[in-house]
Amino acid sequence: MTLTAPLALHGLAESTRAAAEAFIAAGTAANTVRSYRSALAYWAAWLQLRYQRSLGDGALPPEVAVQFIVDHLARPDGADGWTHLLPAEFDAVLVAAGVKGKPGALAFSTVSHRLAVLAKWHRLQRWDNPVEQPAVKTLLREAHKAQARQGVTRRKKTAVVLEPLQAMLATCTDGVRGVRDRALLLLAWSGGGRRRSEVIGLQIEDLRRLDVDTWLYALGATKTNTSGERREKPLQGPAAHALNAWLAVMPESQGPLFRRLYKGGRISSAGLCGDQVARIVKRRAELAGLEGDWAAHSLRSGFVTEAGRQGVPLGEVMAMTEHRSVSTVMGYFQAGSLLGSRASNLLGQVPDE
Repeated sequence: MTLTAPLALHGLAESTRAAAEAFIAAGTAANTVRSYRSALAYWAAWLQLRYQRSLGDGALPPEVAVQFIVDHLARPDGADGWTHLLPAEFDAVLVAAGVKGKPGALAFSTVSHRLAVLAKWHRLQRWDNPVEQPAVKTLLREAHKAQARQGVTRRKKTAVVLEPLQAMLATCTDGVRGVRDRALLLLAWSGGGRRRSEVIGLQIEDLRRLDVDTWLYALGATKTNTSGERREKPLQGPAAHALNAWLAVMPESQGPLFRRLYKGGRISSAGLCGDQVARIVKRRAELAGLEGDWAAHSLRSGFVTEAGRQGVPLGEVMAMTEHRSVSTVMGYFQAGSLLGSRASNLLGQVPDE
């Protein structure tokens, strides 16, 4: 019998490394994997243009990360304008190649994300990480502060609080499509501000009915909870009734909960994708005549903001949303709380003369 060769005490065999990377890929949300691939495709194209080198040629020095930052982050040019160092001809090539959406500087969040992906790429290759070098971290921090001082802020999606939600629901009168969209909007909003990946991941088998006014739905692995342990969340009142109506027209009793529709309102066996959830939110906002920058995340931020408006304790909100970071959720929660605060309406307490 031929024995398998012993492994080295130091270092990983190629098969072991491949298996480890497969685990990492399988444990990463699909949306995250897509964003990683997009970022790496951009890095590969930019490196080829700027340095005539391939992404896999070895560890990048910190100077390359510094160049990436100044190439892509806008800064004041002293003449009431903004500039960045990426040559216009390179910018045009990147747009034409489809790795960049439009010419011009990138948002700080985009640059930060692409640097984070580069850092992860280096860690997976067991290379020295250029992004962790003090010069890179200091430049990124100071660039962020400089943009903030100049009034460049991160633009958030408009939050769907109670009034716009009711306006969106009022448009859901268009047959089967309206029944589906109403159930989706109310589950995503009333059920704890669900992410679009969580909405499209729900299966009919994840539902458990308690009574005519109450359902429980189970979440598995999510962006912030990767344990796979199933956690049940309640769906009550109008949200439960909307779910009843959707299930009543569903042709099947298992499979994806929210599905694509054919012309004529026929229900497909295929589930929705994340982009379709975003399009449903935007379409209903447009039909309702609502102004704002609407997206799937508007339901999550709106749930938290409305909970703050209604004085729901933060702990109860986080139990529903499953936010891990208090700082992440507090911006929306405090904004909602202040809308009902006496401190935000002191003039309203002063008698008219």
